[in-house]
Amino acid sequence: MAYKDLREFISDLESHGMLKRITQEVDAHLEITEITDRVSKMKGAGNVALLFENVKGYDMPVLMNAYGSDERMAMALGVEKLDDIADEIREILKLPYISLQNKMNLVSLIPMAKRAINFPKYVKSAPCQEVVEEHPSLDKIPILTCWPKDGGPFVTLPLVFTKNPKTGKRNVGMYRLQKYDAQTTGMHWHIHKNGAENYRDVKAAGGQRIEAAVAIGTDPALTYAATAPLPRDIDEMVFAGFLRHKSVELVKCRTVDLEVPAHAEIILEGYVDTEEKRWEGPFGDHTGYYSLADDYPVFHITCITHRKDPIYFATVVGKPPMEDCYLAKASERIFLPLLQQMMPEIVDLHMPFEGVFHNCVIVSIKKSYPMQARKVMHALWGMGQMMNVKMIIVVDAHVDVQDMREVSWRVFNNIDAKQDFEMVTGPLDVLDHSSPMPKWGTKLGIDATRKWPEEGHAREWPDEIEMSEDIKRLVDAKWSSLGLV
Repeated sequence: MAYKDLREFISDLESHGMLKRITQEVDAHLEITEITDRVSKMKGAGNVALLFENVKGYDMPVLMNAYGSDERMAMALGVEKLDDIADEIREILKLPYISLQNKMNLVSLIPMAKRAINFPKYVKSAPCQEVVEEHPSLDKIPILTCWPKDGGPFVTLPLVFTKNPKTGKRNVGMYRLQKYDAQTTGMHWHIHKNGAENYRDVKAAGGQRIEAAVAIGTDPALTYAATAPLPRDIDEMVFAGFLRHKSVELVKCRTVDLEVPAHAEIILEGYVDTEEKRWEGPFGDHTGYYSLADDYPVFHITCITHRKDPIYFATVVGKPPMEDCYLAKASERIFLPLLQQMMPEIVDLHMPFEGVFHNCVIVSIKKSYPMQARKVMHALWGMGQMMNVKMIIVVDAHVDVQDMREVSWRVFNNIDAKQDFEMVTGPLDVLDHSSPMPKWGTKLGIDATRKWPEEGHAREWPDEIEMSEDIKRLVDAKWSSLGLV
């Protein structure tokens, strides 16, 4: 199902016992973070979404940890499990290969192709503009200060809308906003992000300002879409339409030439001056460390619109596992078919929570020629945000990459330190603190596949220990009823 707005999602979470309303007074300064951090790390039924209804000094409730489990992440995207979306993409990817002789397959896929493309629908009035603030002020919004050494309060789930001056194409990304005062924030545009590219293109063309709008509290598929690692020219709102199986409704902003989600809770409109930067940070980040302070562009707010009685949607990041881990898991599952389309030898992919998305990727492959593991490593490093991955571990096709115990066993047993490490120098995530230089450093590939003689392995590779199938069936039949096995 497609949620019309955030409120429908909240209602569905509550009806499934996945949301807890907190009526006691709570402070947006650190206290909400501590509660959310503890709840997000719980196992089982204790890990729920939290709606703080009594935030000290504010009239606005705060929603936290809404995506913070496999079940809630799947619910957010309207599926039973995330792999259902991947399976749908696989069916769509069959279209270019359908033979005209096989008309039945072609006919069956046409409805799916039509359902995959849902362009945004533009409306003239919208709930997000029910209230227009004559004197816009961020002071009315319970923006969280998450960690003790943070540079200030940060908006942590913002959908930032900009346009490229050359192409006019929309970009929607999630870039944190540090509140400086009632009308200005930082704009944390990493050098590798598309929002930063739009900013640079405006500046290169001699422009003084780039218009921007920020949507807070959209329906959950839209919020996820802003985090998705899409190719440069794929419109995030079209992608959200695919996820929802329904067009996203957009409305024109009041003071800038941009369209924003009609059913968002809060909209911040404004501009970024291309000649102005301000000290931003530190910020307790998803790496589990504080990202360092630096100069970043400044967002000036010219208008704030919102729904009546708006809900502030936020998250907190820090040492995993936390809510953002499940957003990353969604991208891992959803975009796997596209990686397999370009590299058919890939069987599965896993980005463990402890690797904080860009520090470790484990991939299993159907190995059919020597040094294929290294080919896969370099191909992944050459693909979009995969360029930031610090460590790629490659295992054989039969290895379950989702099972870290099995992966660890393979790596600890299957490598020769001199032969099976591949070290390369290249870009790294801006948040990486361990490299000697900012934004680049050394990355490691580990070939933990079974080695072939053609790969220089002169010794015979031993067989793995496996019980015979006959004995397995015997034990299943004879002993399983006794509860021993």
